[in-house]
Amino acid sequence: MKILGICASPRGSKSTTKRLVQAALDGAAANGATVEMVDVCGLDIKYCNACQVCFKKGKCVHKDDFEELYNKILAADGMVWGSPNYFHTVTAQMKTLIDRMADAIHCQLLTGKYCCSVATGGNNYDQVTTYLDGLMMNFGAFVVGSAGAQMSKGPGSLEEAEKKAFQLGKTLAEDVRLKRDYIEQREMQAENRSYFMNLVKMNKDNWEHEYEYWNQLNWN
Repeated sequence: MKILGICASPRGSKSTTKRLVQAALDGAAANGATVEMVDVCGLDIKYCNACQVCFKKGKCVHKDDFEELYNKILAADGMVWGSPNYFHTVTAQMKTLIDRMADAIHCQLLTGKYCCSVATGGNNYDQVTTYLDGLMMNFGAFVVGSAGAQMSKGPGSLEEAEKKAFQLGKTLAEDVRLKRDYIEQREMQAENRSYFMNLVKMNKDNWEHEYEYWNQLNWN
C-alpha cells in the first residue's frame, strides 16, 4: 500500500503546509502504509503549452521532472495533496503540476485511488481543500476528506490541524485497504467518465493515444 504526499509550499522546512502533509503521511504509516513525501517546489516542472501531444502519443514533449513524479502518482494507491492558500487557490507550483496532467483526466487515470487534501491559510484554507477534493474526483479518485489550519487563529490552529491530518492519514490507509466505496462520489465519477469518453470519441482522429486507451477498456 503506497501513499504519496505532494506538498506545493515554497517555504521548504519552514512550511506549515508541509507539516500537515507529513502528519497525514505519519497517520497512513501508522496504519501500515508505505509513504513518501515529494516537494513539488524543489522540482523542475515546466508549464503545459497545450500542444496536445500527450493526447496523441501518451507522452509529454517536455523533458523535466514531471514524468518521474507522474509515474509515482500513477503507482500510488493513495495520495495526500497539500498547498497553502495563495490568493484563493493553490500555489503556482501545484497548478503547474496539475495542468500537466490533462491526459490523466481524459483517461480517468486516478480511478480506484483514494485521496485527501490539506491546506493552510491566513483565513480560508478550505478554498484550497475544496478545489483539490473536487479536482481529485474529476480525475476519478475517491476523496476521503481534508484538514487545514486557519493561521490567523494562532499556533493552536496548526496543532489541531496536525492531529486531524494524522487521523485523516489513518483513514486514507484504511480506505485503501478496504477499498471503501463512496456511493455519492461514484455517481459523480460515472458522469465524468461518460463525459470524457464522449470527448475522446469526438476527437478520435487527433487524440489517437487516448482513443486507443478507452478502446482497450471497451469504453467502460
